[in-house]
Amino acid sequence: MSPTPLPTKGRGACSNATGRYEPTTTEAFDDGWTSDDEPAAQIRTALTPEHARTIIAKNTSPDIGFDRSINPYKGCEHGCIYCYARPSHAWMGLSPGLDFESRIFFKPEAPRLLEQELSARRYVCKRIHIGGNTDPYQPVERELKSTRGILEVCRRFKQPFSIITKSNLITRDVDILGPMGRDRLASAFVSITTLDRKLARAMEPRASTPARRLEAISRLAEAGVPVGVGFAPVIPGLNDHELEAVLEAAAKAGATTAMYVTLRLPLEIKDLFREWLADARPDRAARVMSLVRQTRGGKDYDPDWSQRMKGSGPVADLIGARFKAAIKRYGLDGPRHDLDVTKFRVPADARPQLELFA
Repeated sequence: MSPTPLPTKGRGACSNATGRYEPTTTEAFDDGWTSDDEPAAQIRTALTPEHARTIIAKNTSPDIGFDRSINPYKGCEHGCIYCYARPSHAWMGLSPGLDFESRIFFKPEAPRLLEQELSARRYVCKRIHIGGNTDPYQPVERELKSTRGILEVCRRFKQPFSIITKSNLITRDVDILGPMGRDRLASAFVSITTLDRKLARAMEPRASTPARRLEAISRLAEAGVPVGVGFAPVIPGLNDHELEAVLEAAAKAGATTAMYVTLRLPLEIKDLFREWLADARPDRAARVMSLVRQTRGGKDYDPDWSQRMKGSGPVADLIGARFKAAIKRYGLDGPRHDLDVTKFRVPADARPQLELFA
């Protein structure tokens, strides 16, 4: 018999379809007996240590503004239904659906690995982006403090970094972010997709509320951290009408720059998002998907490098024009936060490791 449908309260995905690389698939369905059964227990988050050999990932994508990044976690408990990182869980034989947000992998040796890589003789200092794939301040960070450990190493080496999150938990680390921000060694982005608490709860169930994210921008700015706002993703027909309101609120909170990304639906995400729309917003599901396709040349998604972040066509062009006008109106059109790579130093207490690993 196929598995009983899973309880999804407090989660983003509505299902847990088998990963695309698996030789067999399972599908949940209601066989008529479930109403007489005991309700299934809520899905608990499972944490698994990953013993990585390196911590700094490299990329050559022409439409990404950094070539190296650190992701303290694989999977993300925030459960954002639109998350472009979901398909990566299939590489581990897991589902991009509920598995992605409930089976989290962490790197317990991340600080040591980072110190080792920064100490290497051939290392050339460039900005490192933290959280380019999954959120470095998702709920498990309160317990594991993996991101905190990485920031402590960056502070010791004066390694410049940028960081992005949807969590107010970032304010825990203002003791590191503030001084490094004032020294042009750190910058932050806070992602805000909506000011509507109900929509945020449905779409990003375990991320901080919109008000708490605005509070994070304020706290970071007050501490001296250059901070921007990410209105990402823009979902036509669902949250695009809030673009100006989000940017205005973020500017008032202290943001000085902004960015946006149009909804991307690669691989399994298109089916997960459609399923979520039908469940959470059935009244507008058809219109949202129609508008999404209008930004992607009539398809659910087009991975072409030249337009995958912004989309193309009249709908995408209108979003871009509105964004450009709004950032000018609210003073978010200043230069991006340049970080200083000249201050990088291998501290004396890390030099013995250099000899060990040379």
